Amino acid sequence: MVAAAVALLMLFVFPMWQIILIAPQYPHGVTMHIWINKIGGDTPSTIQNINILNHYVGMKFIEPDAIPELKYFPMVIGAMAVLALIAAAVNRSKVYLGWALLMIALSVAGFYDFYLWEYDYGHNLSPKAPIKIPGASFQPPLIGTKYILNFTAISIPHIGGYFAGASIALAAAAWWLKNKLSRNEKADSIADNGKPAAVGLHSVA
Repeated sequence: MVAAAVALLMLFVFPMWQIILIAPQYPHGVTMHIWINKIGGDTPSTIQNINILNHYVGMKFIEPDAIPELKYFPMVIGAMAVLALIAAAVNRSKVYLGWALLMIALSVAGFYDFYLWEYDYGHNLSPKAPIKIPGASFQPPLIGTKYILNFTAISIPHIGGYFAGASIALAAAAWWLKNKLSRNEKADSIADNGKPAAVGLHSVA
């Protein structure tokens, strides 16, 4: 569980997600990095370049300061790391499992929020866009690859995302190991209680 807490805190060190846009004019791709508390890219001008592309089709500009999730997600992750350490101190398998299930629930909620964010950016287009394609949407994939006009959009976890997944796996491993140790201790206790008491025999010459 301590390792799970450390793995979760890696979200403050590495990006948790990345969206890569590849097109003839960007053969090497433009990569946007989504951190737990900010949005950046592989170059200082990444967000600016993406916003220029978005402008042509009427998508909103990406403005990290206007995204509330980037403000409260760090508090959520910090709280979960503290709870992981508390779970380690409590040292009960049910607490380990509860933490893992809570992390899974938060991850599902995070994916759903990410989907809504992408949907809003891809569908709520400006009527004053220089390029208008009736019925078209420009929503990136939640995960995987999607072709949008002449762009290939790839949405996959970054290093921080894999660490977050590892934290859940570590908590699940802690739960399994704790249950296994408890079963072994119980079996040993039953075996010890079932042994006949030793009786000393003394012969008198």
